[in-house]
Amino acid sequence: MDKKIVLASQSPRRKQLLEMAEIAFEIQVADIDETPPTDMPAEEVPEHLAKEKAAVIAAKNPGATIIAADTVVILNGEILNKPEDEADAINILKKLSGNMHRVVSGVCIQHGDTQDGFSVTTEVYFRPLTEEQIKHYVTNYKPFDKAGAYAIQEWIGIIGIEKIVGDYYNVMGLPIGDVVRRLID
Repeated sequence: MDKKIVLASQSPRRKQLLEMAEIAFEIQVADIDETPPTDMPAEEVPEHLAKEKAAVIAAKNPGATIIAADTVVILNGEILNKPEDEADAINILKKLSGNMHRVVSGVCIQHGDTQDGFSVTTEVYFRPLTEEQIKHYVTNYKPFDKAGAYAIQEWIGIIGIEKIVGDYYNVMGLPIGDVVRRLID
């Protein structure tokens, strides 16, 4: 691809996935208020935020293609955000233990004023976790920058996730196959 591509994210996982797809890009972080409208359904929040991030970065980079994304973990209709501290991370993981939740990534690919927004949903089924497993993970992996207080590619994913239905990379934070397909279309 010969056009300038900008990833509007500071997520190391999104950076890693674009690198794995062998896409040349640069990173610029969009500073936006990530508080969604109060009446917006949880499933629509990530795409809404991705579009806002893309618009901010597109305004600074005329002619570039912007990739912006936002990922949320939804359990029983409630968005489980990044944990505030160790106690919050433990509490979030206790909620996820033994349950199915949905990971929704909203993506926006913007070129000029044209936005291509879409969302991908993956169901994640956690095995029941012991208190010791949860504390071990939080203490050793410090998942404070992760929605839902976990990363599927880390220890907790190996021992705690029974199955997923959908895109594995979506759970990491970017449905990279869909992004690549849309970039080359």
